[in-house]
Amino acid sequence: MTRNPFKTIAIGVAFSPNLKANLYEAARLSQFFGSKLLLVHVGEYSEEKNTTIIEILGPFIANRLDYELVFQPGDPVEVILKIVIKSRVDLLILGAVQRENFLTYYVGSIARKITRKSLCSVLLLINPSIERIACKHIVVNGLRDERTRHAIEAAFFVGHALKSEQLTIVEEIAQQEVAVKVEDDRSLRKAAIMKEKLRRREDNRIRLILEEIPEEHKSQLSVKTQPIFGRRGYSIGHYAQVVRADLLVMNAPGKVGFWDRLFPHDIEHILAELPTDVLIVQ
Repeated sequence: MTRNPFKTIAIGVAFSPNLKANLYEAARLSQFFGSKLLLVHVGEYSEEKNTTIIEILGPFIANRLDYELVFQPGDPVEVILKIVIKSRVDLLILGAVQRENFLTYYVGSIARKITRKSLCSVLLLINPSIERIACKHIVVNGLRDERTRHAIEAAFFVGHALKSEQLTIVEEIAQQEVAVKVEDDRSLRKAAIMKEKLRRREDNRIRLILEEIPEEHKSQLSVKTQPIFGRRGYSIGHYAQVVRADLLVMNAPGKVGFWDRLFPHDIEHILAELPTDVLIVQ
């Protein structure tokens, strides 16, 4: 049996209109993954709040949900980040906010700060639902990066647990790698040959990763690879939107420095306009 990468799941509990939907999503994932659920309310304890949460979770508690309630006053970002470390949280669930008057989504300021600083994986939900919506198609990045293996492994774990139908590994290839100026038929052919070589190189690299994925996690999934030439982050986000993926899985970025703040990296493109639910794997 493969190790569960998300043994402890946490969700920030805010008493908003989406409270029930958020709790149902978190509880469902906890039981699908076989994980403990930590429910964190940034605020003082009250019997009323405690009772409300337990009543909402009633059907899951009856089904032996492994959960713990934590009430902690303070700054939302600081409290949640400290609890993530203290409780050794593996996956933090955050709600994303729909931008008014636009058909796009973005991460609210608190969720954005937590996502950037979190030491655990983060799942951003753009449309939580009380009724379960099947996660049929998962898209995961296949970047040439040392963290990509973990993202792909997590994507297969999630796909297997949620009984997804399709998983697509997107190999984003920077346009600069095809450093040929197309001016005539000869240069066009040269560019086409270079692109084909890059595709084969990426396919071979991904194939080696797939060989280490447990067969039980691959058996019920239709798996394919998709090379894309373009800007990292933006290209895969656009692809996930076009194919109407139910979940996009990405690597967590490396250490963010001064230049990253001036020139957004791939995750920032995703956070600016979420194409679907997004899992960022640490």
